[in-house]
Amino acid sequence: MQVRRVAVLGGGPGGLYAARLVKLAYPACDVVVYEQGEPGSTFGFGVGLAAGTQRNLEAADPDTLHDLVSAGCHHDMTMQVGGHTVHVRNDRLIGIARTELLAILQRHAEKAGVTLEFGARRSADELDADVVVAADGVSSATRENGPFGGHIEVGRGLYLWCGADVGLDDAVFAPVATEHGVFVTHAYPYSGGRSSEGRSTFLIETDERSWRRAGFDATTDATTTATPADASDETSLTYLQEVFAEQLQGHPLIGNRTRWLRFRTVRCDRWSSGRTVLLGDAAHTAHFSIGSGTKLAMEDAIALVDALRTEADAATAFARYEDVRRPAVERLQELARRSQLWWESFPSRMHLPVERLMVAYMSRAGNVSLERFATTSPDVVATALAQYGGADPPPDPAAVADWVLDRPLVHDGRPFPRRRVDRPSPNLASVEDVLTDPWDATADAVVARARRARDAGACGFRLTGPPDRSAVLTRLDLAERIRTEVGGLALVEAPALLRDDLAAALVSSRTDLVVLTDEETGQETP
Repeated sequence: MQVRRVAVLGGGPGGLYAARLVKLAYPACDVVVYEQGEPGSTFGFGVGLAAGTQRNLEAADPDTLHDLVSAGCHHDMTMQVGGHTVHVRNDRLIGIARTELLAILQRHAEKAGVTLEFGARRSADELDADVVVAADGVSSATRENGPFGGHIEVGRGLYLWCGADVGLDDAVFAPVATEHGVFVTHAYPYSGGRSSEGRSTFLIETDERSWRRAGFDATTDATTTATPADASDETSLTYLQEVFAEQLQGHPLIGNRTRWLRFRTVRCDRWSSGRTVLLGDAAHTAHFSIGSGTKLAMEDAIALVDALRTEADAATAFARYEDVRRPAVERLQELARRSQLWWESFPSRMHLPVERLMVAYMSRAGNVSLERFATTSPDVVATALAQYGGADPPPDPAAVADWVLDRPLVHDGRPFPRRRVDRPSPNLASVEDVLTDPWDATADAVVARARRARDAGACGFRLTGPPDRSAVLTRLDLAERIRTEVGGLALVEAPALLRDDLAAALVSSRTDLVVLTDEETGQETP
């Protein structure tokens, strides 16, 4: 497709990267980025770039990636619970200051010949361009005022972004139990290295009950109604810097328009209309615990420019772009949805040893298998398996799943020779409900019914349902909720082909026992 003028709405990472790639592909094209804010007025702290994202950026534009990596801060990952710490190697992960990220992308865009215009709000209709790339963020006016069929789902948990002038050694996941409830920080270094000159992001989240008990509903109302738009919730920051004093190493939390939020998952029926195409958060979002808006937006830009170069007209190019990107985005959104539900229900897992909690964390969304995690972090997994099974696990990661399934269990004085059973107890109440969210109002009713069955004498619950993997993962989450809130034995039925998912669930304490079935016949397998 030949393009003479391209206008980009939004000077965030996705918009700037798309503009540069367009200009590199079409040197004679007039490319202009319109950003309503002023240069350097961005808010936020650090941005993470994982190994997969770096590989994609390397293939598309190695010069830009080189500068991003040079400015970034490499780190591994740790989890800290109750004075115990577990470490996972992940040295391809980098954090970079959002201000530095934008400065690099602005510099590379201008180097390619892109024009940057700041300080004026523009709309797609008023721009003279062959293609308008709407990269105007999660609150996209383009999406809201256009025929894109946007849908927004608001999460139950609450979170806020803040920072600290300390360079952490690694990314840290740390839950802390307070008199009001559990607060969790996801913190990582993004500049200055491991020194007093360093900087780190502190993302902190909690459940609504803890949030209200701490009085943050009132501070949120006060901040929203009685302070300037660029002010932070200082009351919350003061409280939380005491909660996470150990991780902050004596440094205060720093706010930057820091207020409690609920995550908004954006989906659209279509990503383009006429000459306008949505990119990044304007088209889709994925929860921060597994998705990255920066990652998705920059990978969108790569696919969009590739489609423009490949197809003959805008409509065909936009259709190709969406065909290529939508499956990957929807897959990540589903992983992020499961991760979001796991974090929103996190306080119920505080009793687990930190190594088993790390296995639960890594397997929470179904994208990291137990075998893979055992391969990359053998020491962590070996300790978690020994805690679970009471014996040393096999050294071969490929043998781990069967070992987990074959460990004995004693539950309420009743022995089981292994965790996969052939003849479940007849005194198990059946749970056959098909859910998508094990913690929503429909699931509340299932749990209430399970509690009545338990009170009537059921020794536990047998959860059955469709054999597809998505349904099985949800069933395992529901089993975890029931066994935690109601008590009793939890047994989950699932196809034998999903034994790795089942093994991870057993180690993560989502279920006590499993029944393996044949995927085609649904019959139990030995």
